[in-house]
Amino acid sequence: MAFDLANIEQSKSKAISKETTSFLEKEIVLFRKGFSNKVKEDFYTEVSVLLNAGVNLKETLELLYNSQKNKHNKDMINTMLTDVISGKSLSESVKDLKSFSRYEYYSLKIGEETGRTPEITKQLGDFFSRKNEQRRHLINGLTYPAIIISTALLVVIFMLQFVVPIFQDIFKQQNAELPGITLFVMSLSQKTQEYGWFILLTIVGIIISIVLLKENPKYLKLKDALLRRIPFIGDFIKTVYLSQFTQAVALLTASKVPVVNSIKLVKQMIRYQPLTQALEAIELELLKGKSLSYSLSKHNIFDDKMIALVKVAEETNQTQYMFERLNQQYNTKVQQRSKMLSTVLEPTIILIVGVFVGFILVAMYLPMFELSNVMG
Repeated sequence: MAFDLANIEQSKSKAISKETTSFLEKEIVLFRKGFSNKVKEDFYTEVSVLLNAGVNLKETLELLYNSQKNKHNKDMINTMLTDVISGKSLSESVKDLKSFSRYEYYSLKIGEETGRTPEITKQLGDFFSRKNEQRRHLINGLTYPAIIISTALLVVIFMLQFVVPIFQDIFKQQNAELPGITLFVMSLSQKTQEYGWFILLTIVGIIISIVLLKENPKYLKLKDALLRRIPFIGDFIKTVYLSQFTQAVALLTASKVPVVNSIKLVKQMIRYQPLTQALEAIELELLKGKSLSYSLSKHNIFDDKMIALVKVAEETNQTQYMFERLNQQYNTKVQQRSKMLSTVLEPTIILIVGVFVGFILVAMYLPMFELSNVMG
């Protein structure tokens, strides 16, 4: 996303002409897909830059609209522009758009009420920038192991499906007495051939189910619970979301949002069920008059260091500073664990693959050695 200050006046007529798109067509586009986190990072950053440069909100949106190439993004910005032209604020224009969360709405609203919209949009841009960076670390940490595991499965299936039957025919011709390990592998190969299509359809069904159920609360709860129990990976994912949590609280605290409201808004931004459930309980505790540090201490997802620092922050009225420090620490930890994850998982997975392949090869060649000894 880039903008050109020279195009302010030229973009007006183009943006307004998009209003001729039918309401039904526009709604279908809006609800089919939304702003990605990367687009939001650019959007908020550029809004902040233009507002700080003295460009008003209407002309800012016209510039951003004119710079877009993606049709959906153009439609989204045009919707906001149309609302602003009709007299609405930026927060009101994003309020009913599903691509924007309540967290963003209230942040923008607070910025408008306090005259700090350029600062708030910059903070939102920083928030999504950090979130995108953490997502990249998460993907980098898990992609390579996933590729290795998938390759290993394909190799094992190929051997069971095509290689083992060749040896099985040789053994039948020789009427050799086979050891238990060979019989086990041959039995496994036979089952793979009999139920191969069923296994393939099951895998495809699981993938389709994951895509269809990705917004289902029960599925998300089960998925996150399973991921949390995986060594290294579970702790790494938890750290990523704790980093997002501390960054969001720091942003809202800087905007003078009360703690209770901050927790309520952050809860809508987090998509990690163990943390979301903890925040729901913390919100109730805060409404009962409990302190944030006390409420955090009731949930083991928050470590002792965070609880201790939050308690100090409450006593010294330095909540914003403390959460910013916590966010820096968690973000550093995410980067370190991303590297460690690749370092640890790579040799581990290769070792496991080697054991599986070696097991099959030993099972097949062991009878061959026995036959050569007998013939010798």
